[in-house]
This record gives sequence, C-alpha cells and structure tokens, in this order.
Amino acid sequence: MGSSQINPQRTKLEIELEPSYGVFSPSISQGCYVTHHLIGLGCFWSILEEAHITIVAIHPNYQRQGLGKLLLSALLKDAIRHNLERATLEARPSNQAALSLYQKFGFTEAGRRRGYYQDTGEDALILWRSGLQTLEFEEMLTKFYLCAVSNLASRGWQLSLLGLR
Repeated sequence: MGSSQINPQRTKLEIELEPSYGVFSPSISQGCYVTHHLIGLGCFWSILEEAHITIVAIHPNYQRQGLGKLLLSALLKDAIRHNLERATLEARPSNQAALSLYQKFGFTEAGRRRGYYQDTGEDALILWRSGLQTLEFEEMLTKFYLCAVSNLASRGWQLSLLGLR
C-alpha cells in the first residue's frame, strides 16, 4: 500500500480505540468486522526485532470458528513484513483456548508474571515464538490461513481480512 492510500477499516479501528489505547503509530493492528461491527482485534508493538502482541481477542459470540487463528496469522504475517524475528505475548493460564491456539503457532512458555491480571490476581504466562523469518514458519502461517479461510467459507463467511495474503 502506498503512503498516499488510506486503509478505511484500519483507520476506523484506530479511531474507535484511540481514546483508550492512544495513538497506534508504533504498533500494527488488525480487525475483524461483521457488517461494520468490530468482532475481533489484534495488535502488536514493534520493539527492536520483536513483535510484542498486546491483544488477540474475538467477541464471545464468534469464538471457536477459526477467527482467532486468522487474526493471529495476520498479525504474524505483518511482523514478518516488518522484519521482526520474534514474537511475545502474555496469556492467562486459565485461558486454555488461547493457550492451545498459541501452541499451534509454536509459542512456548518462557516465564510467568506473578499477579499480572488486576481483576483476578491471576499470573500471566509469558510466551515466546522465535524464527519468524524462516521459510518453514511462513509456510505454516499460509497453511493456517488457508485452513481457517476454508473452515469459515464452509460456514458461509465471506472474508476480507486486510494485510494477509
């Protein structure tokens, strides 16, 4: 995308979230929409050679359909395009669905932040994935993307996810 082109979906997402998250210039974001309603959000900060994934979330009514896999694939493809070597994120140990998703992408536990989540006092698992720039990882992302698109298409979804090709 040239510098003079504007991505209206991304711009809308940034405007919707700016009051609570600030300016997105140092970060990359992706959104999933259904009839102009935000149902999924993913974002990472680019820090040195790392993508620090700050959020991957799908509205509860749309979970367990492959959208999380599609969204995480898009974020990691963006990280590759930005020449980032590694990705990290935090996850609740109680969120088995998220942990299962992250494990499929090759994330492994690297540590724990005690009492990280203020609402429950639950710890956060620190997960890492290196080797983003390898051909094997890029092929895996493509496979996950095609699988998710096929699964969603079989359920009648018509997809337009920006940033993932």
